Amino acid sequence: MTASTDSRTCPPILAVRPSAPQLAGRAFTVFGTFGSLFVTRTAALGPAYRLVTARLSEIDLACSRFRPDSELSAVHRAAGRAVSISPLLVTAVAAGLRAAAATDGDVDPTCGSSLIRLGYDRDFALVSRAGQALAAAPVPAAGWRHVELDAVRGTLRLPAGVRLDLGATAKALAADMTAALVAAECDTGALVNLGGDIAVAGPPPESGWPVGVAAGPHDTVRVGGYGPVVGIWDGGIATSSPLVRSWQRGSQRLHHIVVPATGRPASTCWSAVTVAAASCVDANTASTAAIIRSGSAPAWLSDLGLPARLVRPDGSVVTTGGWPQ
Repeated sequence: MTASTDSRTCPPILAVRPSAPQLAGRAFTVFGTFGSLFVTRTAALGPAYRLVTARLSEIDLACSRFRPDSELSAVHRAAGRAVSISPLLVTAVAAGLRAAAATDGDVDPTCGSSLIRLGYDRDFALVSRAGQALAAAPVPAAGWRHVELDAVRGTLRLPAGVRLDLGATAKALAADMTAALVAAECDTGALVNLGGDIAVAGPPPESGWPVGVAAGPHDTVRVGGYGPVVGIWDGGIATSSPLVRSWQRGSQRLHHIVVPATGRPASTCWSAVTVAAASCVDANTASTAAIIRSGSAPAWLSDLGLPARLVRPDGSVVTTGGWPQ
């Protein structure tokens, strides 16, 4: 089961192969993108789906920068005052800060204002794909070290004018959390796919979870909609790409992966980077940073020992960390 795509502009996504008939699954829409849930025990699908949708609603209410009623929006409106926040938002902000620290600031949650300046100022499903040229220059991120999170007291303070964007890490965190929740509460193996951020938990299928990696239009043409298939047994896997969430402003083609130091979309030699890691958050963090690091990404991923598949616009592939050939 996968999201429908146009082969001319097919974004790199991850989807469970439908060639695993023993799995029960259901597709849905969430966070302005596609989602899917798979379980190894058919009878668990209904209860698992209810758990997943309820938890995703909670995460959206905590972390969305687009909802005026979200906790994060309340923090933005506080204009520099500390705000009491829920344990869920504490966890999400902490994940964003860990990602920033692990990537030397390449994945920075304070890019909210940068994305707004570029035109990504609402749920992506509502963002106009074409528009007039930008009226003002891009604005750099404020810097993740300005975020004051007190996890013990449950408070968050941002300098006035700083806007967080937790989209990438919060979506991956949501995949990790919901997969673990389903496995624990429904006595089943579980896979949750949120827009290409995949987490698995509980007992996997006998031969692992079969995940097809579609890495751009070249793979789509060669294999009829699916790229190579890998099996995963635990942890997470994620793909980042400048092709997935992109839009036009005047003559500029923009996308959602921003270089914090400049506030501009990353200029990269990769059309897609897929990484497997101990969690979906870790995989997403590494794949996003790899897009930003461009040519130096393979060496960086190799030093971390992370299995990864990096695809250039011409369809050529570089792999690291024992990614299967």
